[in-house]
Amino acid sequence: MRQWRTAVIGAGFIGPVHVEALRRAGVEVAAVIGSTPEKTSRLADQFRTSQSHTTLDDVLQDPSIDVVHVTTPNRLHFQQATAALRSGHHVLCEKPLAMNSRESSELVQLAQQTGLVAGVAYNIRFYPLCHEAAARVADGRAGDVLHVHGSYVQDWLLDPSDFNWRVMREDGGDLRALADIGTHWLDLVQFITGQSLISVCADLQTVHQQRMRPPGGVETFSGMRAASQPPSVPVEISTEDGGCVMFRLSGGGHGALWVSQTTAGRRNSLQFEIGGSRASLAWESERPNRLRIGYRDRPNEDLVRDPALLDPSAAVLTSYPGGHNEGFPDTFRQLFECFYGYLSRGDFSAPRPFPDFSDGHREVLLCEAILKSHQQRCWAEL
Repeated sequence: MRQWRTAVIGAGFIGPVHVEALRRAGVEVAAVIGSTPEKTSRLADQFRTSQSHTTLDDVLQDPSIDVVHVTTPNRLHFQQATAALRSGHHVLCEKPLAMNSRESSELVQLAQQTGLVAGVAYNIRFYPLCHEAAARVADGRAGDVLHVHGSYVQDWLLDPSDFNWRVMREDGGDLRALADIGTHWLDLVQFITGQSLISVCADLQTVHQQRMRPPGGVETFSGMRAASQPPSVPVEISTEDGGCVMFRLSGGGHGALWVSQTTAGRRNSLQFEIGGSRASLAWESERPNRLRIGYRDRPNEDLVRDPALLDPSAAVLTSYPGGHNEGFPDTFRQLFECFYGYLSRGDFSAPRPFPDFSDGHREVLLCEAILKSHQQRCWAEL
């Protein structure tokens, strides 16, 4: 594969994850850009990158950089992805793609007009057993999809003293828990079933109407507790800590999702179960190397991730033999190998085997439908 050069914009929780996975995928990280030139200089030392790029503009003016990874707060995605595309760079953007569907629609159109490759980092698709589940639905082994249920729950915002930029509407958007983690689940279920959500009915919950904001920033999943924080000030919170979404699929199946960032003891737990007419498929992210396959008329199976036993579409995403577990960081590596492999093949008219801007746009439309349903107490169509 050609030696690609990339720059990562943003260095909070997820930016360094991109850097590490890019290097494992064989991609040269030319720059990591922070929120200030001073922070960028420190990042250059930390990640052993060049000191010659101190701002996003420096990156966009460098024709030797092929791809820009956008890992900044949500409110910056549209502006930065737009600038990168207009300067001739391919883009891989963190989710959500934009703050609203007007912005995400413009990004889809701009990517099409420029002919550049634009992806969204829905990395959870790239657990091998999620591809295995998709293969079993696609080839009929699971039968018709009758219903889907599951959850994505965390506990890092359980206390009112827990704070992060994501809780603020102006930084993260009108939805928080559903947009931040719920869209991962929704993208994954649509990928596995091969079907789209066509209508939703949502009931959302803000557990803490007020949170304590410390001076300065608090990084995502930093584990910072109230006792160690400097004096804080109360701020009003209008984004949701969780909620339930019922939905209907384009193939006729029904489903339900529960999302929470205030569930004690659940660090980062995504679970789904797909009920098919021939078999059920169940998986959870905290035990990602096992897929439960349920049957009515014979013993259930517990498939352990092993490339020798998986569908080819899943085996290609598996880097280690059975029993050698792969997890969260490996999903980014597999996503990036898929993205940069597509770039190397050079046929940008070919189907894209990774989430692209149209997928990101649909997730934003889903979020808007979910919010509409909650506010109007009704089913909302897509």
